[in-house]
Amino acid sequence: MYSRRAFHRAALGLLLAPRLARAQRPAGSPHRALYLLEGPERQGRLLAGARKEGTVSIYTSLNTQDSGPLTTAFEKKYGLKTQLWRSASERVVQRAVTEARAGRFACDVMETNGPEMEALYREQLLDEFRSPQFADLAPAAFPTHRHYVADRFNFFTIGYNTNLVKPNEVPTSYDDLLHPRFAGRLGLEAGDIDWFGAMMKHRGEQKGLAYFRALAAMKPQIRSGHTLVGQLVASGEIPLAVNIYNHNAERLTVQGAPIRWKALAPTFGRPNAVGVARRAAHPHAALLFADFLLSREGQTILKTRNRVPSSRAVHSPLNAFPFEMIDPAITLDEDEKWSRLWSELFLGGQQVPRGVD
Repeated sequence: MYSRRAFHRAALGLLLAPRLARAQRPAGSPHRALYLLEGPERQGRLLAGARKEGTVSIYTSLNTQDSGPLTTAFEKKYGLKTQLWRSASERVVQRAVTEARAGRFACDVMETNGPEMEALYREQLLDEFRSPQFADLAPAAFPTHRHYVADRFNFFTIGYNTNLVKPNEVPTSYDDLLHPRFAGRLGLEAGDIDWFGAMMKHRGEQKGLAYFRALAAMKPQIRSGHTLVGQLVASGEIPLAVNIYNHNAERLTVQGAPIRWKALAPTFGRPNAVGVARRAAHPHAALLFADFLLSREGQTILKTRNRVPSSRAVHSPLNAFPFEMIDPAITLDEDEKWSRLWSELFLGGQQVPRGVD
């Protein structure tokens, strides 16, 4: 069974549908030979096939302000049309699964959060693929089964207001957050259950629980939404946030706000990944788009949008530190356990807020 962190109940019910529905899906991987193609003839075959197909259909949770420049550049480079459907990550899964179970395979490329991509893999909607761009990607970009690959990361770091936290007070470890000077001055994003689970497993459950009980005793402000938390740090309402996305803090920094971020060990990331559909209607164009997204050109576009690229060929301070990816099993299989503990520690037993950016 799946236990989904961000899924609405409708999407969760869909993934928990009887196995019979899954068994009735068409079997086989019709494009496997193409997807695993390597060598000097690969690019020519992709270009020729993609031009015959003429278009590529993409389902993504990347907002249109950031996905638009990518599709525009792709269309200009290859003369192909893109059909992009954008929605929340759980709805990307819901639509892809619903269509597949109805025998419709309208999507060629899927790009969304790592746990949702893992759910799509478990639903057998993705296929393993190769790309010459893989050589430039960080090892953490690849799951063991390689049916999708990270194209961008969300990293959990601390964020602090430079007017309220002196340089010599900036924590260098998570244990430093327990210093008495930070009592009542910390903030936590309310729904990061996957980060919490990863931290607990890293420390070991007994030591992890002791740490988070001590953190709860610091009386942190609990707010929903990474964007909001970043704004509150910048305004000074929260002097120091424990679990902020570093790219959110960076966007405010470049605008002149008094906020900085810092990666503490262990730094955990939540991948956003791209995969090609197992039964894509336009497989050549699908693979060509995946190549483009992972290329230096595509990754540079993501960087200019203050996203964190997964390619080591595109330098960014937002990924220039040791990091680990959060195991999607924490979201898919262990959510109930970690949500209950988090709620008891920080939410007074109330329900964990879901799906707030």
